[in-house]
Amino acid sequence: MHRETDNDKSSARAALLAGMRDTFPLLVGAAPFGLIFGALAMASGLSAWGAAAMSALVFAGSSQFIAVGLIAAGTPVLVIALTTLVVNLRHMLYSATLAPKLKGLPLRWLLPLGFWLTDESFVVAAKQFDEQPQDPHNRWYLLGSELAMYTNWQLATWVGILAGSQIRDPQSWGLDYAMVVTFLGMLVPMLKGRPMLAAALVAGGTALLAQGLPHQLGLMLAALLGVTAGVLAERVWPPQAAEAS
Repeated sequence: MHRETDNDKSSARAALLAGMRDTFPLLVGAAPFGLIFGALAMASGLSAWGAAAMSALVFAGSSQFIAVGLIAAGTPVLVIALTTLVVNLRHMLYSATLAPKLKGLPLRWLLPLGFWLTDESFVVAAKQFDEQPQDPHNRWYLLGSELAMYTNWQLATWVGILAGSQIRDPQSWGLDYAMVVTFLGMLVPMLKGRPMLAAALVAGGTALLAQGLPHQLGLMLAALLGVTAGVLAERVWPPQAAEAS
């Protein structure tokens, strides 16, 4: 019995480290984003600890950027909360995808895994769960990915905070394009089959056309239309037919 427990701990540790290792390429793309956030938050009037607390307690890059801009513009708190809520609604789709894989885990696991879930960790974990669906240590793998992303974001934010006074216009550096490239790098390998391609094209096109909608509603509209397009495309090209083609 003692030997089995040691093996189990060893496997859990290996899964944790594997999650961190597989997430490493995405950290490179996220780090400049965090740096810009830290610098921008300082330029927008937030205190150093206020910016750090937002990264530590909110931990949602897109929402943090939007919130900082709205705070600087003197937007009411309720509007800020609703806007960031809309931006993060995509996490409902992530949760719905991962829920069957994490079924049966106690709340002490589900709560931190839910809080730390990011776009990057979702992509990394979804791939792992598809390839190793029966691995009993998949939760450790996801935790490793999430801890890597969280630590990276906190460090990058502090670098931006400390360098903020030296950077007059953080956005002019163009480092935010690193995140765009990162997202494209995550998305393209996942586009397997015509339904996924249709969903991505419709969502991307809608996001561009609807970017002028208030409170970032264009993002949610893009997600809804993208999902709809994918469902309809699956009726035209069922998974079996797509695999055979």
